[in-house]
Amino acid sequence: MTVAPPGPGLELGVAHFSSIALPPREFAVTAARAGFASIGLRLHPAFPGAPFYELPVGSESAREFKTIADGEGVKVFDIEFFVIDGSFVAVSHEATVAAAANIGARRLSVCGDDRDGGRLAANFSAFCALAARYGMSVDIENMGWRTVRTFRDSLAVVKACGAENAGALVDGIHFFRNGASVDELHGNAGKVKHVQLCDVCGPAPETSDAMIAEARSGRLAPGEGELPLKELLAATEYGTAVSVEVPLVGSVDPGAHLKHLHDSALGILKPDQ
Repeated sequence: MTVAPPGPGLELGVAHFSSIALPPREFAVTAARAGFASIGLRLHPAFPGAPFYELPVGSESAREFKTIADGEGVKVFDIEFFVIDGSFVAVSHEATVAAAANIGARRLSVCGDDRDGGRLAANFSAFCALAARYGMSVDIENMGWRTVRTFRDSLAVVKACGAENAGALVDGIHFFRNGASVDELHGNAGKVKHVQLCDVCGPAPETSDAMIAEARSGRLAPGEGELPLKELLAATEYGTAVSVEVPLVGSVDPGAHLKHLHDSALGILKPDQ
C-alpha cells in the first residue's frame, strides 16, 4: 500500500509525555535538535499528582520559553491535558487556555470521564467555545479506562457537541487497543485532526490498571510493534497533524530517545516503494 501522509509540508510533532521530566524550555530545545518541527506541552495535570508545567501569560517563564522556541525554530501545536468529568467547569481553565494561546498553541487535548452523556457533551461544547475565543480547537481522545473508551465514543461526543472547532484525537494505542479498526475512519476522517503515533506488541490488556500501565510505560517507537500505523495514516485526510507519543522509560538519554522516535516515525511516514 502507499501511505499518503498529511502533505509535503508536514510538521512532525512530539508529545511532552514522551519526555515529561524535561521542563518546557529544555523540551523545546531537545525536540528541535532531534528533528521535530512542533511540540505538545503538558500545562495541566492528566491526573492528580501528575507532572505538569506552568507558563502564565505575562510571566518571565513564558517570555523565555517563546524566545527559546523561536530560536530553535520549533512551534507549539497542542496543550495537554484536561479531563472532562462530572466536576468539570470550562471557565475555571481559562488561565491555562490563555497561556496556551500566548505561546502559539493551536489545539487543546481532553478526555471524557463523565457517565452523564448530556453533561459531558455540554461541558465539551463549553470548552470548545472557550478555546474558540482564543483561536484554538479541542480534540477528545478515547482511553480504555475512561467513560469515553472507544473511538466511536469520541466521535459521538464530537457530533453531540456540534462545535466547528471540535475534533477527535487518534492515538495509536488507544485507538486499536480499544477495538477500533482503520475501516472506522472511512467517512469519519474529517473529524480527526490529530494522530499520535506509537506502537505496541502482544495481546491487549483487559483491566484498567493494565491499560494504564501499558499506556504509560509499555509503548514502543512507531514501527517496532504490530499496529497497522501506515494503514492508519493512509486513512486520514490531507492536513491531519501527526505527532509521536512514547514515554521515556528508564535511564535513556532524553535527546537519544526523542531522536529515535523522530527517525522511527519518519520510517512510518515514508511512502512504500
